[in-house]
Amino acid sequence: MKAGIIVFPGTNCDRDTFEACSFFGWECRYIWHNETDLNNLDAIFLPGGFSYGDYICSGRLAKFSPIIQEVKNFIKRKQGIIIGICNGFQILCETKLLPGVLTTNINNKFICDDTVLTFQNTEITLPIAHKEGRYIAPKGKNLCNMMFLQYKNNPNGSDYDIAGLYDRENKILAMMPHPERAVFKETGLTDGRKIFEFIQKELNK
Repeated sequence: MKAGIIVFPGTNCDRDTFEACSFFGWECRYIWHNETDLNNLDAIFLPGGFSYGDYICSGRLAKFSPIIQEVKNFIKRKQGIIIGICNGFQILCETKLLPGVLTTNINNKFICDDTVLTFQNTEITLPIAHKEGRYIAPKGKNLCNMMFLQYKNNPNGSDYDIAGLYDRENKILAMMPHPERAVFKETGLTDGRKIFEFIQKELNK
């Protein structure tokens, strides 16, 4: 499997994502935000960080980067899967590739902690690190089939406890928690492996 990791000015989880993908034997390469070549890739990661310094709001400026149009073409071609993590989730919502918006946490504070989530009818623990992670669902849209990951104790006030969405038709998966930080035993958590294993299974369908 070949994975591309998009890097914007301000991205800071690109290396973590690269190492996590490599753990599973995936061939990885970084993609600078002004590139336009996503050929020969199976998965595209929009990793966490603060693209363009979160100027105006998270993901607002990143959506204008040249690579985003290529991401849209990647989706239209049904070439593979898109994965947005934290800032990547924010970017995917800003570009309207996923429904809803991510806004300031209900406590108006940056939250950095491990949190329990529901994933495929089981509980897993992953780290979160965000201030604009409260998911607001669009009115009148049924998201039941897209709910991929849910908070057990909802730390940020997200609608329906949503921590992640998965548009199965277009293969766009996004989440606020950081599975790439929970792959290696040295970090104290390994439940992130389940997310990467899920991604691999989806690509093999």
